[in-house]
Amino acid sequence: MPIWIYILASVIKSAIVLGVLLTAVAYTVWLERKVVGHMQNRWGPTRVGPFGLLQPAADGLKFLFKEDLTPPHVYKPLYIAAPMIAVVFALTSIAVIPFGNSITIAGYTIPLQITTDVNTGLLLILGVTSIGIYGVALAGWSSNNKYSLLGGLRASAQMVSYEVSLGLSLVGVLILTGSFSLNDIVAAQGGHFWGFIPRYNIFLQPVGFFCYLMAAYAETNRIPFDLPEAETELVAGYHTEYSAMKFAMFFMAEYANMITVACLATLLFFGGWHGPIFGPEILQALLPVFWFVAKVFVFLFVYIWVRGTLPRFRYDQLMAFGWKFLLPLSLVNLIATAIAVAW
Repeated sequence: MPIWIYILASVIKSAIVLGVLLTAVAYTVWLERKVVGHMQNRWGPTRVGPFGLLQPAADGLKFLFKEDLTPPHVYKPLYIAAPMIAVVFALTSIAVIPFGNSITIAGYTIPLQITTDVNTGLLLILGVTSIGIYGVALAGWSSNNKYSLLGGLRASAQMVSYEVSLGLSLVGVLILTGSFSLNDIVAAQGGHFWGFIPRYNIFLQPVGFFCYLMAAYAETNRIPFDLPEAETELVAGYHTEYSAMKFAMFFMAEYANMITVACLATLLFFGGWHGPIFGPEILQALLPVFWFVAKVFVFLFVYIWVRGTLPRFRYDQLMAFGWKFLLPLSLVNLIATAIAVAW
């Protein structure tokens, strides 16, 4: 492939993926408000547009034009940098995620991901998303506010603690596949058990998926693990002193991380873009993307369902669950998988 076609394809894919991701972030907020509203016998957004579909646009305009207050006691450079760090690294990790296998246009084969297949794609995602912890920690410290500092400390401790279990929960999948490449992991899940059960890693690694799911909830600061934002204890946590778009950036980072976690769960445990493929050639090229998006949507719905169902843990319960239950369980799963593969 000529270099100019490669660059042009990369620019077009980057623009499309970024636009779709930001739209998905906005409408995940709408979906959460709508679904949780119906779960609690409320309507959710209804006023702006049909079914409240223009509510994300209204919220975005509100944040853009809201007065941006900077308290005089903050450490300004890090106070401004913290939300940028959080949102930039939350959006960056989507670059190595494949949404399908590849498509052929004018005789050129275009992979359906921004980068080419990276052999260490999974490690890159884990590394990039872990840097987002700095945004939360710096926001709490630079605000020079005791509530913000406590929220930042609790968030950092929580995210670092569950990062260990999240990484270990994925090692079983890596042992089964023998590769860090996300494309290889998806390819290994092709075919069926006994001719009718999809060969997804969820059936081979159910304990690993449970550990991943619990760690993902804690990593993204979601109920029942949203301790850094416990309103009854810490006002609003590490973003107490933020307003306008800086405040919105933290929520953009949270929902972008949710989408990244859902994409990883789909790729590692649910077969990625594998699914029934039939019909004309154009459909055969687009159906894998449809199956990938459908699986991600189901995972996001479960996220929202849990928020509308479970209460918040106490902080000591959160840390005890991570270190005393989830970490040993992920280690046992890792050892059992290694023994089974070796045997």
